[in-house]
Parts: sequence; structure tokens; C-alpha cells
Amino acid sequence: MEKTKRKRTEKDKLGEITLPDDALYGIQTARAAENFALGRQKTNLRLIYAIVQVKKAAATTYQSLGIGKEGTYPALVAACDQVLAGNADEMFIVESLQGGAGTSTNMNVNEVLANIALRILGKRCGDYDAVHPLDDVNRGQSTNDVYPTALRIAAIELLRTLSGECAALQESLQRRENEFDDVKKLGRTEWMDAVPITLGMEFGAFAQAIARDRWRLYKIEERLRQVNLGGTAVGLSDAAERKYRFGVIETLRELTGIGLAAAEYPMDVTQNYDVFVEVSGLLKAMAVNLIKISGDLRRMNSGPRGGLGEIQLAPLQMGSTIMPGKVNPVIPEMITQVCFRVMANDYAITAAASHGEFELNAFSPFIADSLLESLSLLVRAVPLFRTKCIETLQPNRERCENLLNASLAFATAFVPRLGYDNVSRIIEENNGDPQKVKTALENFELNKSDENPPRRINIKSH
Repeated sequence: MEKTKRKRTEKDKLGEITLPDDALYGIQTARAAENFALGRQKTNLRLIYAIVQVKKAAATTYQSLGIGKEGTYPALVAACDQVLAGNADEMFIVESLQGGAGTSTNMNVNEVLANIALRILGKRCGDYDAVHPLDDVNRGQSTNDVYPTALRIAAIELLRTLSGECAALQESLQRRENEFDDVKKLGRTEWMDAVPITLGMEFGAFAQAIARDRWRLYKIEERLRQVNLGGTAVGLSDAAERKYRFGVIETLRELTGIGLAAAEYPMDVTQNYDVFVEVSGLLKAMAVNLIKISGDLRRMNSGPRGGLGEIQLAPLQMGSTIMPGKVNPVIPEMITQVCFRVMANDYAITAAASHGEFELNAFSPFIADSLLESLSLLVRAVPLFRTKCIETLQPNRERCENLLNASLAFATAFVPRLGYDNVSRIIEENNGDPQKVKTALENFELNKSDENPPRRINIKSH
């Protein structure tokens, strides 16, 4: 016979809710899980961990100040460490898209930390007289200063990783630039034959674009370091002890290894989310570059016999369930779709940030979900693009040479000496046959030189 699990009852002014006795979350989390039962995805764990880092900084600060009941804040610091070790991930059950500007996520963290601390102290979950989710865990805080501070921390951590991945991609592209420096090929503008270039030149241009992305991502961290922690509800710091306000950011700086600083005007950081629009805009710019590079690689890889076939991407998997031997450029296609999502998220972040009202933006959970998704996708996708595409593709030297020789790309070089109209006429007279056109241009140039010999200079007269 199955043993009946013990349960506990928690109550608030709206009524009572029965919870499993081993549930580390409480009544506020349970209500949020029911209210926002979208079945989409839970709050990003990176954001959860960043909130826990804020809570740990607060608990550490209060402990150093000797504030609170004896043993409470040491237990809360230990509880934070357990969560950060991944020991309570399944207890963060609130959907990422939620009303209340992130209050439900903050309460989910508050309740989980309170109940872990209670266990550490040898008490039962829900015994909030000993450790209270609000009076102790959330002391001197508001969702309105905890949530944006945590989002900044999570974003900076991902940006640092992404910047490193951009550096590695840039280096790979530059290596390929050097390796392909002697591979002459046809340059194209608007899909039409243009002038001779090298495959190395194209990869050099790719590398320059990624280098700009890398620099932009590196610089934007400065803007994210300004936090409003200690500003409580609207940035006035009216519910936080003065000593706590001065100490908590310094403690958080030490915990995270990020050069966080108190915002000069906390109310601004509380109500305005334009910095996240700026970050997202830089991710969109990177997405544009990655789509461009991926598209060029797909087209150069096209064929292998009916397309350009100038490069060969590494074959990674079967490309068709009906056409034997077909292999698709799956990594550039994956990267392109990731970038479409990043661009879609950028619009979502822009719209949500523009709908903040007065002293708060109620749609901060949507901004957080979208931004962290974009960052996480790029952090995972860029190294896949580098290792499975850029570093493994090979040039088809013979095909590049044949396409170049079959074109009139050389004709442009004659324009400065013979004139645009003369070159155009000679191409037309020879029906665009490359060999005939080249011979005719060279003969015309030779004849023109005979008609206009260089003027001789009388050295003596000077």
C-alpha cells in the first residue's frame, strides 16, 4: 500500500493552500503557478541564480551588521549556496511570463530560501515564525530593485561568455583568411559577376564584422553595471537601512566578480529598461552579421554540381529522406534560425520596454525572458558554427578558378586606361566571350599606346 505523503497548510489573506510537506516553495509560489499556468517554460535558471546571489549579498551584509535573529542569516547564506549548487532547481516552478513585474519569481526565491534555511535550523518547512520569506529573506528589498539588479548580473555573465565566443570565431575566420589567401575566385555584387578577389579576402571581411560585434558586446557591460539595489520600491531607499544600502552592493560585487556600482539615480534604473533594448540591439546587429556570413557560405557551398560549389562544408548528416546522397548546409541554416529568433526577441524587448508606466515596468519578466533567451542561444550557437562549419569547410580551388576564368571579371581593370565605353563596346563586339574579349582589349590597349606615345622631356631645357 502506497504511503501517504505528509502535507502542510499555508494561509494568507486570500485563504489557505495545502502543499506537500517537502515542497520548498510556499503559498505565494503556488498561487503564481496556478495563475500563470501557460505550460510554456519556467523562469530562466540564470535569472533565478542571479536573484539568489542578490539574496546572499543581502544576508551576508545583515550578518556582518549583526541584524536579525541569531542564526537566521548564516542559515540563509548556507541556503543560497545550496541553491547555487543546483540542489533546488525543481522548486522554481513559476512561468517566465507572469504578471506583477517579477514579484512571483522573487517570492518563489524568497520562499525556497526560507524553507531551506528552516531545514538547516532543524525546523519544518512553513515555520515562518523562525525564518520569514519577507521579513527575513526579503528584508530591505523589493522586487523592483532585486529583479533588475539580477537581470543585469545574468546578462553580464552571458555577455562575457558570448564576447569570448566571438573572439574565438574571429580568430578562426582570420586563420581561414590566411589559409585561403591564394584561392582566386570571382567576386559578385547583386549576384552578378564583378571583379576578381580571393576567398581569403571574403573571410577577412567576415572576421572584421565579427570583430565589431565582439567590441560592442565588450563595451556594453559598462552600462549594465549600474544597479538600483537598495532603492527598494521606486528608488527612494525608504525601506532599507542606511548601513545595508552601503554594504550590500559592495558585497554583491565581491560575490559576482562584476564591478557593480550604485546607480546615481536609482529611480531611473527602476523604471527605465532602455539599457536592455540597447543590449538586445547589439545582439540583433550580431545576428545580422551571422545571417550574412551563413548565407554566403550556403551559396558558395551550393551544388555540388548544379550550384556554385566554390567551397565544401563538412558533411554532418543525411540531407533527404528521398534523395540519396543529398547533404544540406545544416549548421548555417541552424545559425540563421537562431538569429531570426534573436531579431524577433529584439522587437519583443523594444515593445515591452516602451510600455513601462511611471515608476515601474510591469513587463520586465518578458524583457528578461527574451533577452536571456537571445544571449543563451548565441552562446551555444556561435561555437557550433565555428567548430562544425568555419573550421571544417574546404575550398574547391579548381571550381573557383574555372568560374573566374569563365567570367569577364578582368575587364574592369581595363576601364581606367581604355575608358568605360570602349570596354563595353569590345565586350559587345565579341559576344562576351572571355578569351576573345581579353585579346581584343589587350590589342586595343597596345594600339592606343602606339597612337599616343609618351611625351619626351628635354632634360636640358629644365
